Amino acid sequence: MAKQEVSFFWFRRDLRLEDNVGLFQALQSKYPVIPLFIFDETILERLPKNDPRVGFIHESLAAINGKLNEFGSSLLVKKGKPLQVWESLLQEYAIQEVFWNKDYEPNAIQRDLAVGNVLASKEVNVFAFKDQVIFEEAEIVKADGLPYTVYTPFKNKWLEKYHTIAPVQEWDATPYFSNFFKSNFAFPSLEEIGFTLSSIKVKPHNLKLVANYHETRDFPALDSTSYLSPHLRFGTVSIRKLVNWAVRKNQVFLSELIWREFFMQILFHFPKVQNRNFKAAYDGIEWRNDEVDFKRWCEGKTGYPMVDAGMRQLNETGYMHNRVRMVVASFLCKHLLIEWQWGEEYFAEKLLDYEMAANVGNWQWAAGTGCDAAPYFRVFNPDIQQKKFDEKGIYIRQWIAEFDLEYGQPMVDHAMARDRAIATYKAGIVK
Repeated sequence: MAKQEVSFFWFRRDLRLEDNVGLFQALQSKYPVIPLFIFDETILERLPKNDPRVGFIHESLAAINGKLNEFGSSLLVKKGKPLQVWESLLQEYAIQEVFWNKDYEPNAIQRDLAVGNVLASKEVNVFAFKDQVIFEEAEIVKADGLPYTVYTPFKNKWLEKYHTIAPVQEWDATPYFSNFFKSNFAFPSLEEIGFTLSSIKVKPHNLKLVANYHETRDFPALDSTSYLSPHLRFGTVSIRKLVNWAVRKNQVFLSELIWREFFMQILFHFPKVQNRNFKAAYDGIEWRNDEVDFKRWCEGKTGYPMVDAGMRQLNETGYMHNRVRMVVASFLCKHLLIEWQWGEEYFAEKLLDYEMAANVGNWQWAAGTGCDAAPYFRVFNPDIQQKKFDEKGIYIRQWIAEFDLEYGQPMVDHAMARDRAIATYKAGIVK
């Protein structure tokens, strides 16, 4: 008996049914569409078994599956190495077309190339779409076709191009949900995937909190950020809806969304930045890389309240306020002279909103080694940052229970550390 011909849509960083470009296009196929998600073992094997991000992905997939059930369909969830999963699916189904949304990280590009080659070898048509950004790859480049490496001209070109298409088209696939493959696939529990539920949760996002973003964003005690970043990372919200909203409501918030795309295109054009300095001239810096100092930084025991509060917030919740991220990153690289890669890896392990492009970009910005970075001689004073942005210590007391009792002395003197950092950078930079 001949197998039924089908199309597949592969969910990855786009865990939503609404305004999903690749899904919309898949549902235009003349074949019924099987929605698929693969828990990638090459990623899972590096994570703790209670990683909250895996729990959030599972929760988001369950919501998708519940909606699909209303239309007589369901989500096919697999666990394994993507290439092997696809080879197995090719044996099981008469696959005609496969749709997905593009991912611009180096490992994802290699994965998609390998999967695409296997599918093409079986004469399966593959269609990849832009979904997680407004402008991708080489859409925002200089007049000579080279990528921007400075944010402000990138932003200006981005805005100029956006206003020629504004508002960005949003893709409503709801009228085509009847084109999903009729199925009742068993939805696996988190335990069946090999994970357990974490006590750390991804908070719901709230755009109302960013109405006054330009006035409140630097004050961590106000807790006035949107908590959108993990939702953007895993695609439970649409970047098009967000940008169309931000253009009307808050230009400073819009600038943050453009920074996100700037770092994405830097990673795409300069993949070396995932673990090496954008500015090769900084490769000669002699870092101290003291493991005891690093441990104190990780645990929030540096003796600088703003640094310690940030690290404890990260360790307990998977979040850290953006202003505080700059302070703790500068402290690690400048005060302790520990390479930014150490901090980047720790954030990658802990942050609910971890995204390689933004994490690498922001760490290199703080270290002074990235494109359009803070100059190396700019060294944040954690005490001044505390006085400016948490003068009453409300944020600090939230995370440091012992703050009003007998708080420890700073592990390093600021003035000495600043002078040492500037001298070390100056000696190590290749002219």
